[in-house]
Amino acid sequence: MGFNGDVQVAGTRGRIVMLVDNGVAGDSRVQKAARSAARSGWDVTLLGRAPGNDPRSWQLGPAEVRLLAMPDPLARRRHEFRRAWLRWPLAYPPSGIAAHRRQAVKAWQADLAVRRAQLAVADPATPRLGLRSRALHAEELAARVAGTWVSARYWMLTRARTRRRFRNPWDRAYTLFWQAVKGDGAWRRLEPSLWDYELAYGPVLDALQPDLIHANDFRMLGVGARAKIRAAARGREIKLVWDAHEFLPGVRPWRDDARWLPAHRAHEREYAPYADAVVTVSPALAELLRDEHKLAGTPAVVLNAPDVGTVPPADEEAAPDLRARCGVDPDTPLLVYSGLASPQRGLDIMVEALPRLPGVHAALVVNKPDGLHAAEVRARAARLGVADRVHVLPYVAHWQVVPFLAGADAGIIPIHHWPNHEIALITKFFEYSHARLPLVVSDVKTMADTVRSTGQGEVFRAEDVADYVRAVSAVLAEPDRYRAAYDRPGLLESWTWEAQAEVLDAVYRRLLSGSASATGRAGEPVATPEGPLPAVEVVP
Repeated sequence: MGFNGDVQVAGTRGRIVMLVDNGVAGDSRVQKAARSAARSGWDVTLLGRAPGNDPRSWQLGPAEVRLLAMPDPLARRRHEFRRAWLRWPLAYPPSGIAAHRRQAVKAWQADLAVRRAQLAVADPATPRLGLRSRALHAEELAARVAGTWVSARYWMLTRARTRRRFRNPWDRAYTLFWQAVKGDGAWRRLEPSLWDYELAYGPVLDALQPDLIHANDFRMLGVGARAKIRAAARGREIKLVWDAHEFLPGVRPWRDDARWLPAHRAHEREYAPYADAVVTVSPALAELLRDEHKLAGTPAVVLNAPDVGTVPPADEEAAPDLRARCGVDPDTPLLVYSGLASPQRGLDIMVEALPRLPGVHAALVVNKPDGLHAAEVRARAARLGVADRVHVLPYVAHWQVVPFLAGADAGIIPIHHWPNHEIALITKFFEYSHARLPLVVSDVKTMADTVRSTGQGEVFRAEDVADYVRAVSAVLAEPDRYRAAYDRPGLLESWTWEAQAEVLDAVYRRLLSGSASATGRAGEPVATPEGPLPAVEVVP
């Protein structure tokens, strides 16, 4: 690594600390950025959030990854610690006593069942057997009454919790009040859990004494900006790069309440001015960010393209075989979706169409194969009688993605109409392309325009099963016609992480140009395509 304790080792170009609000393993963009920057001579540490608050660290090529424990007590609102006396006066207090009481009643009932069994096999001549049986019957009755009482109070507690979603008129009024009083500082009242990130990441970030902070997305922007402010007070200058993955006003709120989006937008507005440079994932998003935050210039675009030149670590196995994992032979038509498992990603249509596509199988390579939405997709497949043709699989390492996906006959992108979907292509577009898969994509604007321009696939109306079946049937009938689009000179070469790493390295060099360590280049430019290319835009 490029540092020893807090002292920079001679020979590095500068110390970069990258911040991300997840466990790193499923985030190919941050992994590629950390690995490529470290290989270019930067001293890179990537800080993420440890699942289960179990800190760990490992090497990602020359870069170091550290996952930090992050307790999140501020994620629970104050009302969650209080009883809803007026609406649910008999509900248990939200202290954990409800689960304790329910388990205690279950234990009592289990003991009574054993005692009843003992009486059933007892010698009829046992003294006072009838009296013991009647006493046990009375106790069983008491246990049933207690069980009913505990269940009722537990149900009331559950209702009290689920009804408090911060979306009623009072909560909207509360949000408007703090926006009026505190302006962009209102997030401190509306979303105090953002401080949990600060308290976990801030001290570690200060100790690393970076020359540059690369903050991924809106939560980490505040963490990086506050570290920059503290360093300035101590006489140190830190440059801040904000890597905006999404246009926050167009994001579907991650929680179902009226406060989440206004709070995070306020947090972003407060700290965006502290960024020395902004990079993002698409030209359209770059323009939106420039206008939203009145940026001095248009952010640099770093596409989330595959890292096709990465050599896997020596101790890692080659990419697994997609068809082997699905248990299908080479002649079986196989469609693949790779990405997040959520309703707006449109996985349901792939299952609903299978009864109309005889013999076709669907592989869903998702972030949470055992999650709630994946379970719902499996249940739908079972109801339709196609469970044996739906294969839900976990992610593979980012350097394995392209060869893994190449085992399919077509790549599917069935996303619904949401603002961030309209202005950009999802990450998997590039991975499917490098796997040379014919594409079947929904008619979100940029996606549809790109596919129609290149001829690499078919477009269908989002959420329209019949039109989806038409598009799939077309690509399966003539796959070579669609694959031929990838033979266009320079097309795939421009859609690589190596090309994007040059853009990011240039941003780092520009910001640290005054530092003696910020010298050199990451590599030679890649070839440019012949002729005009369609607009290429991406979201993770």
